[in-house]
Amino acid sequence: MKAKNVLIFGCSGQIGRSIVRKLTKDNYTVTAVTRNIHQKGIILKTLGNAGFINIVEANIFDEKKIRELFSKADICINLVGILYEKKKGNTFKNIHSVFPSLLAKLSKQYNLKHYIHLSALGINEAIDSSYAKSKLEGENEILKNFPLATILRPSIVYSVEDKFSTSFMTLLNRLPFFPLYYNGSTRFAPIHCSDLTDTIHYVITKNIYSKIIECVGPEIITFREILEKLLQLIEKKRILLPLPLPIANLSARFFEILPSPLITRDQLRLLKYDNIPSGKYKTNSEIGIPGKRYFDDEVKKYCYMWKEGGQFSSEKYNHVKNLENELDQN
Repeated sequence: MKAKNVLIFGCSGQIGRSIVRKLTKDNYTVTAVTRNIHQKGIILKTLGNAGFINIVEANIFDEKKIRELFSKADICINLVGILYEKKKGNTFKNIHSVFPSLLAKLSKQYNLKHYIHLSALGINEAIDSSYAKSKLEGENEILKNFPLATILRPSIVYSVEDKFSTSFMTLLNRLPFFPLYYNGSTRFAPIHCSDLTDTIHYVITKNIYSKIIECVGPEIITFREILEKLLQLIEKKRILLPLPLPIANLSARFFEILPSPLITRDQLRLLKYDNIPSGKYKTNSEIGIPGKRYFDDEVKKYCYMWKEGGQFSSEKYNHVKNLENELDQN
């Protein structure tokens, strides 16, 4: 019998919103947990038909409140993660290790059919990164407490709602030059948000258990190539400036002061390591759900927002003018 009740933590981000849409469309009921129902609730309510989404406001470390939610769930999905540490307990250890371990224990205690956890690609190699260490520790705790869990390790996830391609296009639009760390040679296998959530949906519907799956797109591109592609798409010319490591560390130390840092010293350490399939685990392609969307093709659909003229940029303008000329001729 197909499990129908899905409990999701971290559903207000790009990945969460996408998987909620797909699950409710497939007649799953979703309990979406958010820290701020007044801020996020309006968006979440629109993701499925009435009766298919239950929005609950809760602190993720309020075990009593969370425990109540497990009694009605068949599947738990954890999408909670941070890229840099903040105050008020938002540390890598708490978010990436302690919290996932708690969910695994509750999944076992309440006999859930499945627990799906979103981790990150390349964490085995990045031994000097606190982010990677916390992610790896969280995985180990999950598998110890709920061996049936499926852990997904995506490369960079992008979409129109991301904080990756959109942030870089904003910076490339405003800055006369852009820093290149490690000469921009770090390799990535970016996966579109829809391809990743297709994989999550596939894992649920095909009952794939006890796996670590590396989730990647159909191409491998370097950091420099990503920036060059974005510049070409927004029709800008910028200097890509390689930074010596001491200066890069100094700039990262400065950025850490900002509320939303461009890069931190820990992220700089992560950039030393390629973010591509390791060959040690199966990929999404190998389980039967390959990434189909290419970086250029997808970003092209929304990059006009960073071009001169925005939605009236040259490409769109020329398309409209051609239509007008055809009408005049007729």
